[in-house]
Amino acid sequence: MLTNYFKIAWRNLKRHKAYAFINVFGLSLGIACAILIFTIVSYHLSFDRFHSNKDRIYRAYTEFHGETVDRNPGVPSPLGKALRNDFTFADKVARVITFNDILISLPQEKQVKKFEEASGVGFVEPAFFDILNFPLVQGDKKTALSSPNSAIITQTLAKKYFNTEDAIGKVIRMSNKTNYTITGIMKDLPANTDRRQEIYLSYENLKERNEWLAGDSSWSGVYSESQCFLLLKPGVTQQAAEKQMAAVPHKYYTGRDVQQLNFRLQPLAEMHFDGELNGNADKRYLWALSFIGLFLVLTACVNFVNLATAQALNRSKEVGIRKVLGSLRSQLFWQFIAETTIITVIAIAFAYWLAKAGLPYLNRMFEEQMSISILLDLRLLVFIVLLCVVVIFMAGSYPGLVLARFKPIIALKSKISQKSIGGFSLRRILVVTQFAISQMLIIGTLVIAGQMNYSKTKDLGFDKEAIVVIPVPSNDKTKMTTMKSRLQSLPGVDKLSYCYMPPAAGNNNNSNPTFENKSEPERWSVNIKNGDDQYIGTFGVKLIAGRNLYPSDTIHEYLVNETFVKKLNIASPQEIIGKTITIDGVKKPIVGVVKDFYNYSLRSNVAPIIIGQNISNYGNCAVKINMKNVKTVLPAIEKIWNETYPENVYSYSFLDDRIARFYIMDTIMLKLVVAFAGIAILIGCLGLYGLVSFMALRKTKEIGVRKVLGASVPDILWIFGREFSQLLLIAFVVAAPLAWWAMNKYLQDFKFRINIGLGIFVLAILGTFIIAAITVVYKSVKAAIANPVKSLRTE
Repeated sequence: MLTNYFKIAWRNLKRHKAYAFINVFGLSLGIACAILIFTIVSYHLSFDRFHSNKDRIYRAYTEFHGETVDRNPGVPSPLGKALRNDFTFADKVARVITFNDILISLPQEKQVKKFEEASGVGFVEPAFFDILNFPLVQGDKKTALSSPNSAIITQTLAKKYFNTEDAIGKVIRMSNKTNYTITGIMKDLPANTDRRQEIYLSYENLKERNEWLAGDSSWSGVYSESQCFLLLKPGVTQQAAEKQMAAVPHKYYTGRDVQQLNFRLQPLAEMHFDGELNGNADKRYLWALSFIGLFLVLTACVNFVNLATAQALNRSKEVGIRKVLGSLRSQLFWQFIAETTIITVIAIAFAYWLAKAGLPYLNRMFEEQMSISILLDLRLLVFIVLLCVVVIFMAGSYPGLVLARFKPIIALKSKISQKSIGGFSLRRILVVTQFAISQMLIIGTLVIAGQMNYSKTKDLGFDKEAIVVIPVPSNDKTKMTTMKSRLQSLPGVDKLSYCYMPPAAGNNNNSNPTFENKSEPERWSVNIKNGDDQYIGTFGVKLIAGRNLYPSDTIHEYLVNETFVKKLNIASPQEIIGKTITIDGVKKPIVGVVKDFYNYSLRSNVAPIIIGQNISNYGNCAVKINMKNVKTVLPAIEKIWNETYPENVYSYSFLDDRIARFYIMDTIMLKLVVAFAGIAILIGCLGLYGLVSFMALRKTKEIGVRKVLGASVPDILWIFGREFSQLLLIAFVVAAPLAWWAMNKYLQDFKFRINIGLGIFVLAILGTFIIAAITVVYKSVKAAIANPVKSLRTE
């Protein structure tokens, strides 16, 4: 029986090739998008879930209770030792302190080799490898880092450095200073981990890199890359551990810090999704993608139901004959389900191929290493099988029931009406649903694109164009002075400044300032920008009161921004000139006030800022160039830099590119929503084309009669246009409020944002009408200009 079902189904599909193609292609597009979205979502949900005791692993973080509650993924470096010695709720505690963009060289190799490792190095305690599952392929994890000057590197780095994985005993040098002997080779990191360091060094050597971080009394500051991981004992809950940790501030801090500081635990599973604690993904985006995937599959299924119910009228005689010959309703239903199964299986096979073909583009977009394989990924196989079953019954059940309930006598007389198959009422609902989804995606695209354009074009309070940022590997004053004079002499170099970071940066130093002679610091923190006297000139920051910093390394003074003045409730910028600020025990006068500029992305408010000179903290050199000379000036800058720092690896970046990375996830979402909106519209247009074709066929005689009675071509076109115009307007009425609600929620994440104006909705409805008109016009015009004599002869 089953074989017979599928044989007949295959013959029917071969007979109606256009119907089969539209359904297969539409379903393929929808399912391919669903597979890609499932791959993205499951990939991100899998981050750091491969560790053996994943449900017992936590990271400690710091909570600052000032005017607001702020969180930092780092903790004071002595916290790990305190948790290990003072409490018993953890099986293991390990500190890891990371430094990024580290120079690695090979002192024992014949040829000088230098490598700039962007992911940097981690100084770790041996227990780190007992908590997190990063296995060694060579060496013993318990002893590999127990001695000073020992290192663990990955298999990839061993091949990169020494052309062999057998690198035990080889020597690497960090930052041209300290040699480390390789005592362990770590298995290459999986793609789905946020711990990207491929070099781990003995914690005993931290004091050579940063003596303050290595100290047991360094409770006064928090470095975001000073982190502490814990493996809780079985049965110990997060709440129970945090309750005990509440005693830490009382023991190690005094004064207001006892109330302002708190240490909490973050489960391993949440690290990847917590943006405030440097997480790399946002669950809201994953939910949005999941709903888009659902909508696309739903749109494809709506197409199928629409076309199948329309096609049912052409199959009425076939059904009538089958019923007369004794076919049961259930047999007719399963016959149609067999047809749906063939279409769906072909569509899924094609969709799987499309998804595989599209994945490399997604990987480049996300800068990830996702893969699609039903042979290696059981979850994907289960998802595809379940999706296949759901699509078959969601798309095939209603048309199957419609066909099965035809009355044989009426069917054989070809008197089956629109009403018998649900009329236009059901198809109206389905078309409205389809285009409501498309219009929601169009509105979403316009809003995200508008916000991204706003972020790119908004005046940030400083100049971000044509500024090249190059690293300063060492704060050797002689080298810095020489390089500065050589760079300034280059044609095409307009201005130059040594600084810690540009005005807007992801890395920032913050501290609580003490104004004048107050007994305690303020409850709010200030963003510290270390820069020389050329800082505000190079970046185009406007001075509104007082003067600029003097060009001196011995005179210490500060500039502050408008927000800083307002925080102190001082009426005008002039009044703060000459007052003093104490930060980290250093007291300096305020000599100028600058106009506010954005120091983070537009998601954040403008922070209180101070700008001061500190040559020991200049990590970058910002060079303002004339873009007309860019082809000659960039190589010249590289040449001078390499001659100044021959032992280091040169790199550079443009400031506007750095700022663009603040919005990288939004940019990716925009590209995805544009693509998925286009696919939703294409699927909808395929269905619309099929319905118009069917409608033209069913109205052949009606059109002929109307033309004989004097109807013009526009009159005939309006028969088609009126129906679909009404449906598109209803779809817009449904889509507009839902899209406004969703996009308003998205924009709430930005402190500075666009308004969702009427123009966005007008563009969406106009765009939909134009696309629908282009889809409908060919078949409509063909029907309208047909010879009425031939039309009236048509049976």
